This record gives sequence, structure tokens and C-alpha cells, in this order.
Amino acid sequence: MSTTPQEQAQIILQGIETIYSERELLEKLKQAVAQDRPLRIKLGLDPTAPDIHLGHTVQLRKLRQFQDLGHRAVLIIGDFTARIGDPSGRSKTRPVLNERQVEDNAQTYFEQAGKILDLDPAKIEVRYNSEWLEPLSFVDVLRLAGKVTIGQILKRDDFRKRLNSEAPIGLHELMYPLMQAYDSVAVHADVEMGGTDQTFNLLLARELQQEDGQEPQVVIVRPLLVGLDGTEKMSKSLGNYVGLTDPPELMFEKILSVPDQIMGSYYTLLTDTPPEQIEVLVDPSQTHPKQTKMKLAQIIVSQYHSHDAAQQAAERFDRVHVQRELPQQLPEVVVTADLMDGGKIWLPKLLVHCRLCASTSEARRLITQGGVLVDNRRWSDPQGKIELQDGIVLQIGRRKFARIKLAPCQT
Repeated sequence: MSTTPQEQAQIILQGIETIYSERELLEKLKQAVAQDRPLRIKLGLDPTAPDIHLGHTVQLRKLRQFQDLGHRAVLIIGDFTARIGDPSGRSKTRPVLNERQVEDNAQTYFEQAGKILDLDPAKIEVRYNSEWLEPLSFVDVLRLAGKVTIGQILKRDDFRKRLNSEAPIGLHELMYPLMQAYDSVAVHADVEMGGTDQTFNLLLARELQQEDGQEPQVVIVRPLLVGLDGTEKMSKSLGNYVGLTDPPELMFEKILSVPDQIMGSYYTLLTDTPPEQIEVLVDPSQTHPKQTKMKLAQIIVSQYHSHDAAQQAAERFDRVHVQRELPQQLPEVVVTADLMDGGKIWLPKLLVHCRLCASTSEARRLITQGGVLVDNRRWSDPQGKIELQDGIVLQIGRRKFARIKLAPCQT
């Protein structure tokens, strides 16, 4: 380790919400340098969905920072805890996943995390918590549960709110914090990271470690990334997310939809942009918000795809939305004569056929709102029929296109 404990602490403390505690972190760093022993930095991810989004990267980027300082990442894939699902911040019980769903989701996590983490076996340890949670006997579980009181569990805001509103709370949900905390005991974590909604679980791990005779882990809490709606935390279930597997063009356009007021947090949590530059970028008197978003979109796409992909996405956006040109490649949809009536077709029916809308009611709503273009002309009549010609281009919003190809009736 070429940096001093004080220098490491200064780097680690950047962009965090809370730490328990700074004194303990510095002491652990001093011990690590003196003994030439890397700290074990734990981060747990439950594979409740197949893809990682930018919200997950807030923690992964800090974990990579620890790796770059010479420490060892311990990535916990929560294949056992995912069967329950983290109740943190939830107003109702999650649907229970079966083992096959969890296994399918977990397969993609390591590969996606590798976009950020150093996957050198000397710098990372990947563990699945079914390794130690599944073998526990019922007696073991009861002994573990005896270390926590219901009063402690109900101090959590999410549980207390659900209790007060008489919303159901499954007994298995009350066990989740205990299982997550036990992970730290199993892997002898020196430091654990998580979002603000994980604070209770992370601190509970300190208590279990002490009960086990271990030195308690340092807890580092980072802010939650707000989603594209500018209100709720980023979540796939809320649809306000940017996925790491999103194509470059889609990722670019999603970033451009970020509300102005949260641009600062995106730069701080998702990029390496120095704080003094961020101040200039988010100050509208010094930088136009559109320019700020374009720069952020290029940084994000470059990180998870490539610089060339980011440049191409920016150029495509300019062609489609600034110069009002169509994309170079449009999805082609075949329309047969039997779908038409005298060479004409009801536009909502056509939009559903082209899979641009899920239903005719959605199509009518979008037409009424002025969101549908036919050959670059806005269509305003939700009941109207259009006369189809080969090559007509349909467009909804900024990202959905279809070019019509006429064909004879299918036999």
C-alpha cells in the first residue's frame, strides 16, 4: 500500500453520508498498513432482478476505490436472502422468488459488476450466502434470533409504518436483517457498505460480530441514487432506472431525462468529476443545463460501453432530436392487406400492430397528447384512419420508430 492510512481515509470519506466510525476506520487502516494485510470490504447484492442499474454502482464504485487502495473486495451474492427480498423501504411484502429465478438473476451479476470492479482473484472474493445460511439448523436460527429483540426490529421506519397502518408484515421479513447481518460474521468483514436504507442491517452486523468475538466492522453509508423521476430511489420496479445493460443510445437518452435539480448528485455519485468542476457544471449561470446533461451522458456511456459508443450516441441524438433526422436504421414492420380496409387502417390499431403501443387505448391517449408522428407530421385525430403507403414512418416520442412495409395477404 503506497498511501498512508490518513491519505486512504481522506479518499474513502469522499461522497459518503455517514460512517460508524471514522476513528475505527483510521485504526483499521493503520493496522492494515502495519501488518501489510488488506482489509476485507464487504458489499452484498441480492439478485432479485436480472440486471444491475446505476443505483447499484454507487456502492460498487466505492468498493473499487478500496480495491485501488490495496484492499480486498468481498462481494456477497445474496442467493439465499434474495428468496425473501430486502424489505427495506418497502410498503408491502415482496413476492417470494423461487430458486430458479434467483439462480438465473445471479448469473448476470458477476459479469455486470465486472464493468466496475477489478476481477483479479487477488483483489476480489465472490461468495454466495447460501453457503452459510442454508446449512443452519432450526436450533441455529432460534439461537441467532435470540440475539435481537422485536423492539430493535420495529425501530426501523419501514416496519413501524407498516405496523401502524396495519399493513401485513411477514415473519420471514423480520428475519431478513438478521440474515444480512450474519453474512458479515461468516466472512469476517472489516468494513461494509450500503445505502441509507440499509443502516439498521449494517449496524446489526456489528452487534453480531461482537457477540461472535470478532472486531466489529466499520459501516459506511452512501446516499441513495434518485431515479429518473427525480423523486423515488432508482428502482427497476418503478421503471425509473438506467440499466448497465441498456444499449448506448438508450442509456444516453435516459441520462438526458434526468431532472436538473439532481444533476449534482449524479455527477458526485456516478463519476470521478472533481467537486470544483461539478459546481461549475450545475450552476446554470455558468453552464447551460443541456450542456451539463450531454456531458454527463457521454461520461456514463463511456464508462459502461466505450468512448466511441458515447460519441455515436451523441451524434445519433443530434441527428434525431436536434436536426430532426431519422435514425439510419429503422425497425421495419410488415403490414398485410387483410389488416386494412380499402387501403386505410385505424392508426391506434396500426400502432399496436407495430408494437409501438401496448393497447389501442394507450395509442389514442398518445395521439390526443400530440405524441405520435406519421412521416414527421403530428397526428391529432385518435379516431382517424390513414392511407398506408410503402415506407411510411411512424414515431412515438424520442425513441420509438417503425417503417411500414406493405405486403399481400398471408395465406
